[in-house]
Amino acid sequence: MRERSLRGGLSESRAGSRRWRPGFAALGAVLLLGVAARPATAVICAVDPVPAATLLLPFFEVDLTNPNGLTTLFSINNGSAAAILAHAVVWSDLSVPVMSFDVYLTGYDVQTINLRDIIVFGNLPQTASYGQDPFLTISPKGPLSQDANFASCQGVLPPKALPPTFLQHLQLSLTGNPSPLLQSQCAGQLLGDNIARGYITVDTVRNCTLRIPGDPGYFGAQSDNDVTDQNVLWGNWYIVDVPQSYVIGSTMVGIEADASNPATSTPGRYTFYGRYDGWSAVDHREPLASTFAAQYFSTASGGLFEAGTNLIVWRDPKGAQQAFACPAAANARPQWYPLGMEGLVIFDESETPAVPQTVPFCPQPPTNSFIPFPAATQAVTVGGAALATPFHFGWMYIDLNVSAVYNPAPPIDTAAAQAYVISAHLANGHGVAVDAYRLDSSCNTGHFVP
Repeated sequence: MRERSLRGGLSESRAGSRRWRPGFAALGAVLLLGVAARPATAVICAVDPVPAATLLLPFFEVDLTNPNGLTTLFSINNGSAAAILAHAVVWSDLSVPVMSFDVYLTGYDVQTINLRDIIVFGNLPQTASYGQDPFLTISPKGPLSQDANFASCQGVLPPKALPPTFLQHLQLSLTGNPSPLLQSQCAGQLLGDNIARGYITVDTVRNCTLRIPGDPGYFGAQSDNDVTDQNVLWGNWYIVDVPQSYVIGSTMVGIEADASNPATSTPGRYTFYGRYDGWSAVDHREPLASTFAAQYFSTASGGLFEAGTNLIVWRDPKGAQQAFACPAAANARPQWYPLGMEGLVIFDESETPAVPQTVPFCPQPPTNSFIPFPAATQAVTVGGAALATPFHFGWMYIDLNVSAVYNPAPPIDTAAAQAYVISAHLANGHGVAVDAYRLDSSCNTGHFVP
């Protein structure tokens, strides 16, 4: 399953990815607008909104019950004139890879993707390099853009629709149910609402590939390995719910690569994909932060994505996770699940602190432990059952480092754990997503809680 079953028929057509459902027309225009500037100079160990070699969509949701309901859209943009190839991997909310696909971009190109098209309808982004599209009918080229031929994409791009068996696998895996393609094992949390959840990574690559992070040959200095260090990718994401009349969005998380910086090239240092390459730093990707400051407001209802603040939290489990026995509870779960944290302080607007008793280690936390962010990715309501607060307004100091008792862990700091936090604020049918302030970098992790 690690390779070919992940690829199935994986790709969607450009027509499919831009086939907006009713109510998405205005949002589609927003996604397609924008002018890419010259790629900015990489500043390693400072996660900032500049073109990068890897993009992270920290969280997505797609309602599989309502064909016009909750969905997630994102874009992959090329910030350079040269044509490039990108490789996307879809991960479950417990960090199990469930599919991958390739996207070709001419210079200054943009590919917009509605995840409902992939997960519900089985349509993948329709792109093709010059060798598969000599008349430029699939991937047109503008007057300022370059085109290229990636011979490795012959027979891969443009992709076919997902076969029914793979589409079933995708829907089951992303809702925490057993998948036949995973030998009837599970990939995610079983939350019982038929909403597909997970996250996505996108890497610059030199060839179309069946491989994913963790497979031999995906990273490495050899010219026949897949991943490159081209800092040219940027994009945006949106979570849309037409029936509930809201949309939130932000920039894709840009993760820059640098093969010469000691922080991203020295074995033993914490890199973004370190858990997949034995902490050898061969991926050259900067890590994210581990400690955050996020404002919130809380209402009495406490419903997910109702009026109030929801924290979207992506976390690194620091291990390569495979499918597991169902369900993700009791002894049938990943060894790191649920993820603890070093500390959380909830302040009101008069600086009054509330300090829940957090669990700084995993797995097997004590009974009734406070574990608000147990998965690799999740959206948690501030004031709800998982994250109760005595205050209606304020901010949180969030330290998501965790002492893993399993191996491997980053040798430079075994308690360090990269993460990403977004505050989604909703009121009166309107919403906004704000990236939390990053108080450190996992290049040099801070382990401080007020």
